[in-house]
Order: sequence, then structure tokens, then C-alpha cells
Amino acid sequence: MAEVTVIGGGLAGSECALQLVRRGFSVLLVEERPGVSTGAHRTPWLAELVCSNSLKSEREDSAAGLLKRELELMDSALLEIAKANRVEAGGALAVDREGFALDVTREVEEAPLITLERREQLDLPEGPAVVATGPLTSPALAKAIEATLGERSLAFFDAAAPIVDAETIDRSIAFSQNRYGEGDSSGDYLNCPMDKAEYEMFIDALLGADRVILRDFETKDLFSACQPIEEVARAGRDAPRYGALKPVGLVDPRTGRRPWAVVQLRAENAQRSAYNLVGFQTNLTFAAQRRVFKMIPGLEHAEFFRYGVMHRNSFVDSPHALEGGFKVRGRAIWLAGQLTGTEGYTEAIASGLLAALHVVAYLSDLAEPVLPPTSAFGSLVAWATNPSTTHYQPQHVNFGLMPPLAEPIRNKRERHVAFAERAMRDLASWKRENPRLFVEAKPAWAR
Repeated sequence: MAEVTVIGGGLAGSECALQLVRRGFSVLLVEERPGVSTGAHRTPWLAELVCSNSLKSEREDSAAGLLKRELELMDSALLEIAKANRVEAGGALAVDREGFALDVTREVEEAPLITLERREQLDLPEGPAVVATGPLTSPALAKAIEATLGERSLAFFDAAAPIVDAETIDRSIAFSQNRYGEGDSSGDYLNCPMDKAEYEMFIDALLGADRVILRDFETKDLFSACQPIEEVARAGRDAPRYGALKPVGLVDPRTGRRPWAVVQLRAENAQRSAYNLVGFQTNLTFAAQRRVFKMIPGLEHAEFFRYGVMHRNSFVDSPHALEGGFKVRGRAIWLAGQLTGTEGYTEAIASGLLAALHVVAYLSDLAEPVLPPTSAFGSLVAWATNPSTTHYQPQHVNFGLMPPLAEPIRNKRERHVAFAERAMRDLASWKRENPRLFVEAKPAWAR
């Protein structure tokens, strides 16, 4: 049976390797640490958590909690290890950082079909292979990926705008309208109008807010000249008003006049259950975003599906550079983890598991595994591999990506529970329909 190469011993790579060997495939797992430092990791252990030690909520009415239930249904190796290393954290699954990484490392080292090599991978391997090198992919491998996928396929500094829950936008203030009436007459955008005083107060708060990375950025630093909104304002107080916040072609129905400035919200999905703050890529801390962006008229009570982020990161423009399932065109190579733009610890584990299923299907001459789009991770994958997805930036699971329910439910918690029940029902059915992708029991060596 063909040996599968897995590059990267983080969450996605470790999960992928363990899933493959549980199905009888031999794996060559390549991890550059400790010989090559990433600048963020501190140990040689696999699956080291470099930021928080939390894998987020376990609540049934949260997308993060639903994703864990889905991973449990699909027998995730790392989720089981995480639970064995649990530390008290309220409703979240937090782990003993050291114990978790050590247990993952031990299980990989003890797996009879895994060969672990500690070296830097300088180019893309021959297939079948999975590349799961994370946001700190080495420059040499990043260059090889870019050469294979195409020039502009890989970003090295990302900035993403916040996404808000549509139901928490005040529609008595935000109005639906396109500039100059272009496009759909119903309006593709929601517009949050500001008068001069509101704009000046907002700019003051924006310029004085705390930033994550304490430096000023220039266009050359950023992918696709994606300037953070506060950097635009730093270039001139009126610069946002002549850019993303320009009010031309818009009329506030409350006043019958053009506003001084307008923050536009663009639907994140076809169901318009989530909206992106257009042009609001940001380097502000989450706390600063909560305070400053809620000063925008119409967003005073907004709830955020995702805060804006900006950090050194390597991620592929997956919807346009890869095939379905994050496969490299014309090669038996799949990408997994944060390199694909699926953001978050638990999402990385799910991505590694999915990559393993794709490899199994490929080597077993089975149909390509496509997760139900009604599941938490399936909806994220569907969005991240859809060529019509625009302005692609790293994203984690959230209910805003999921197809609407057949019958709308007004109560938010009840609606989320219904999303979760549908997801688990559909995923369980999908698993039953694909028995050759799964194993009935763990091997004796597995923890």
C-alpha cells in the first residue's frame, strides 16, 4: 500500500497521520522542529498550542461546540486526547498545554505505521501527500507552494474585516441601498450613516484605539494592498470618507439627504444572515473593536460572528487556487489546517481529519468525500472551496455560513440548537452512507 507523506506535525498534520494509520496506511510525517525554529513554537513536541490553550466552547448552541460533536462522531484522535487533558474553563474545552502536546507526540511515535522525520521540507513532495504546515510555513516551502499554485495564490500578511450577526443590526438606522441605485433594487448593501459629529468622534476613537501589532503598515507590507481602516485614517482624517466610507450615491431615508459618511455592510452569504463591514480590515484588539465599531450608528448592539484580525500568516486563496477538498490541481496533494484559511484549533483538527478521508478515498478508488453543507465544518469547507467566494480571508466555523432552516426560528438559542440537531442528523447519515471511509474500532496501540 502506498506511503502517504504528511508535512507538518501541528494539529492538522498529527490528526491526519493518526487517521491514516488507523486505516492501515503507512505515513511519513515530516516536522521541521526542533531543527528549524518557527519563531512561535517553544518545544519540539507535536501539536504544540502556541496561543491560547482553549479549543473554545462546548455548548450545544454554539458553532464551536457543534464542531466538537461532529469530530466526536467521526472519531477524532486529537479531540479524544484533548478531553483526556482537560482543565477547568467553564463551558470551554481548555487543555493542559504540555500534557496535550506530549500525549499527541507519544501516540504518533508509538504508532507502528508512522515514520517521523525531523527535517525541513523544501519543496512539495510527490503524492499522495498532505501539506499541513500552518500559518508559519517556512519561506522555502511557501515559495514552492506559490510556484505550483500561481503567483498571488499565497498571502503573507492577512487582514480581515469583522463579521456581524444580521439580526443584531438596527434596521431603523441601517438602510438597504446601493450607490446610485446600481444592481438589485432591494440593495445589496446595508448602510450605516454618520453625520459629521458622529464621524469625527469615530475617527478619534479609531486612531486612539489599542492595536495588536504596534507598528504602522504600508501598502507594500500587505496582501492585495489590504490596508487596515485605522491605517487609512492615520494617513488623513478624511481619507476613510473618500474611500470605504464614501457616502456618494446614497440617500438616508430618515433625512432625505446624503450622509457625511457611510459604513457599508456586505452580506457574507446568500441567506444574508451575516454581514461584513466593508473596508474594515483592522489591526485593533478585540476589545477595541467591540468599543469602537459599536459607535457606528446601527451597530450599537451588534454581535460579532468574527472580529477583524491582522497578523503574519500564510494562507492559500483556497476558493480560486485549489480544487474541492483543498486539493492541488493535477496532483495527489491536499492542503490542510490553517494553510487553507480555515481558522482555529478545532477547525485545524477537523481539516486534518477531512484530508485523511480524501486520501483514503483517492487510494481506495472511492468517490470524493463531501461533508454535508448543513454541518458546521461542511459549511465552512463549502464556503472555502466555492469559486464564487470573494475577498477570501481566514474564517472559523459559525452559524452564519450554514444554510437556513426550513422553518425560521426567532429565538436565537433555539435556532442554534436546531442548526446543531440538523447538522448531527445529516452528518450521522452521511457517515452511514460512507462506511469504507471509517474504521469500527481504534487499533490496540491508540490511546
